[in-house]
Amino acid sequence: MDMDPITGLPKELGVFEDLSKDSQQITVSMIKKKFGKKYTVLVGFDEKNTDMKDLRKKLKGKFACGGTYKDSKIELQGDHRGQIKEALVELGFKAYNIVIKSGY
Repeated sequence: MDMDPITGLPKELGVFEDLSKDSQQITVSMIKKKFGKKYTVLVGFDEKNTDMKDLRKKLKGKFACGGTYKDSKIELQGDHRGQIKEALVELGFKAYNIVIKSGY
C-alpha cells in the first residue's frame, strides 16, 4: 500500500488532494487575444497536488469550449467568469478562495 508522506494515510483515499484544494487561492480573470477573442484565465493552483490536465478537461466539458493548460495556468476560450466559481466549487474548491477579477 502506497502511503502519503505528509498525512501518513493511504494515497488511495485522496484526502491530501481535498486538503490542498482548501488552501489554494485561485484567481480568475479575462484577457483578450488576437482578433478580440476573449479567454478566461485561471491561476493559483497547487500543481503538485492537483491533476491540472484532468481539471482542464472537466472545465472544457462543462463550458463546451476549447482550452489549454500552460505556464501554470488554465486558459478557456470565452468569458466564463459568471459561471466559473460555481463550476470550481462543484469540483471541490472552496468558494472563499476563488477571486473573480472584472475588466481585462
